[in-house]
Amino acid sequence: MARDYYLQKNAGPVNFRIDYERELNEQQFAAVCATDGPALVIAGAGAGKTRTLTYRVARLLEQGVPAKRILLLTFTNKAAREMMTRVSDLLGCDTNELWGGTFHSVGNRILRRHADLLGWERDFGILDREDSKDLLQACINDAQIDVKETRFPKAEILLNTISLAHNMCKTMGEILSERYSHFQHLHDHLEAVQQAYVLRKQSTNSMDFDDLLVQWLRLLMEHDDVRELYQNRFRYILVDEYQDTNQVQGDIIDILAGEHKNLMVVGDDAQSIYSWRGANFRNILDFPKRFPGTKTFKIETNYRSTPEILNLANESISANIGQFEKELSSFRAEGIKPALVSCGDAQEQAAFVAQRALELRDEGIPLEEMAILYRAHFHATEMQFELTRRNIPFSITSGIRFFEQAHIKDVAAWLKLICNPRDELAFKRLVRMLPGIGGKTAEKLWRGFLQRRTKTEREAELVPAQETASAGGLAVDLQSLKQAVPKKTRVHWAQFTATVSQLESEPVVGYPGDMIELIVEAVYDEHLKLTYENYESRLDDVKQLAGFATQFDGLEDFLTQLALLTNVDSDSNGQDDDDEKIRLSSIHQAKGLEFRVVFVIMLCDGLFPSHRSVDEPEQLEEERRLFYVAVTRAKDELYLSYPFLRYMAGSGDAMQQISRFISEIPKEFTEEWKLHGSDMPF
Repeated sequence: MARDYYLQKNAGPVNFRIDYERELNEQQFAAVCATDGPALVIAGAGAGKTRTLTYRVARLLEQGVPAKRILLLTFTNKAAREMMTRVSDLLGCDTNELWGGTFHSVGNRILRRHADLLGWERDFGILDREDSKDLLQACINDAQIDVKETRFPKAEILLNTISLAHNMCKTMGEILSERYSHFQHLHDHLEAVQQAYVLRKQSTNSMDFDDLLVQWLRLLMEHDDVRELYQNRFRYILVDEYQDTNQVQGDIIDILAGEHKNLMVVGDDAQSIYSWRGANFRNILDFPKRFPGTKTFKIETNYRSTPEILNLANESISANIGQFEKELSSFRAEGIKPALVSCGDAQEQAAFVAQRALELRDEGIPLEEMAILYRAHFHATEMQFELTRRNIPFSITSGIRFFEQAHIKDVAAWLKLICNPRDELAFKRLVRMLPGIGGKTAEKLWRGFLQRRTKTEREAELVPAQETASAGGLAVDLQSLKQAVPKKTRVHWAQFTATVSQLESEPVVGYPGDMIELIVEAVYDEHLKLTYENYESRLDDVKQLAGFATQFDGLEDFLTQLALLTNVDSDSNGQDDDDEKIRLSSIHQAKGLEFRVVFVIMLCDGLFPSHRSVDEPEQLEEERRLFYVAVTRAKDELYLSYPFLRYMAGSGDAMQQISRFISEIPKEFTEEWKLHGSDMPF
């Protein structure tokens, strides 16, 4: 039996080129100077996490650790490059031998050396998202599943399901039960396609993005010699943003550090907000249990925010049970208390934010130093409209502008066709949503429909108005095309024409909010389930659109304003010379950013926290962490607002209850603002 024998590092004195004690605060210095063994660094928001990691790497190098023995894992290549550049600048040396990068880039590097052990060639190709989707679609086609009859999910959704299962180390059945219950009846089909996809990738010598982690983990678990090679190579492992790691990433780290245990993970459990994409909060919370003898360092001095903002942040997160307790303290001088603003409704809230932003701009704060943050994209509907109406330039980092999203344009197409039966784009968009209809068939149907429509309009000129009304309308013309529709589409065509008939009839015709609700109930809810991975959030968007539509006098007015809003929106947010724009962003996408002024809107129970989380303790705690992330983006001023009334699909305006996250904060931590003299244009 072989004996393990470890060479000791040179224990002689080190003449450090960097004065670490002068460059770092006391808490950062303690973490940077940690001795060998497992270390957990809890770095609060704005506390200098990157600085701590950078100086830790520099100190290891100064202590004589070869760069090639250090592994630095991050979530972006940019972060890794920045840290290695800083280290190089600090020491004036080359850090090229240091292994630094994202989990996926390091996984790719290792698999290029050992892929043949897993059944791939070392020159394997990496599938991008579209390639992966196409390959998965080929597997679905080969399985000869009647996707229309079984209402089978699109390849895009199935790809997301498989990805989530891989990253969370769960079975297809477990993921369906937890996230996609509406597809559980297809479990056997989905699992078979998943297995076919795995084999297809291997037969084509291809890996997808997830394989760079999954196959890396498999390599370490199944091949002892490879595992020992990298355990010995990487004598020091550092992991950034550890709270965001998923199960596969956590297992890889545990294995690599399993022998020497010289592992330092840096993160903030209070900013763990990505469970929806597979992040495992238990990785950071249970780290001391998995690595007995862990030294825990807390970095709590915040250089970003005023004491008043941090006091509120500390109070907000204190209600969470699952956390490492810490108390952020500010390095800055005193400022003003966060404002708590109660508004009559969402329109008044938008008016307040817009007006206050202009006032702050006049006081010398540029618009680009301000952000409007929200829990979900649809919360900012009225905000986008109000900013556009006032000609206040804005940018959006939470994705495509609300009114430009595919599902919003889908619903708008229904209304456009009812309002203008000669709208070719709306007609083609709708019919192509039906199974079995592609571009050529849509064009053929449009020509037939236009011919029929022209005939109908000529006949209408010769018949009294009351008689043409009884003869039917748009739905009748659509029904006449039934024989031109592919046989497998005819049932769906019948549903399509029936829905159009309802939309152009009393009591909903002319009332865009009611029409949208009917569209969702009749056909679009099912379309969302089969088409989009984030079905529930898109459904929330459409319901919000229905509420937004009730503000307008009629269908034509709503569609006109929608068109104007979209066009002005596009013009004011394109690539131009005006860089001064207020930022609109979901909180998830604002993580890591900071602004002098932050507005957090729609702080109502059921919106923030979301209605899907209030009955699940773990999800509710993540929502509270999300609120903590939102408030800690603010440097100087923080505004928290909520509307008393909000439109609810099916019930009209409904009273709202203030978010429990606000109720949990003692009143002395905020200043209450009451709005007066509102003169809304709606």
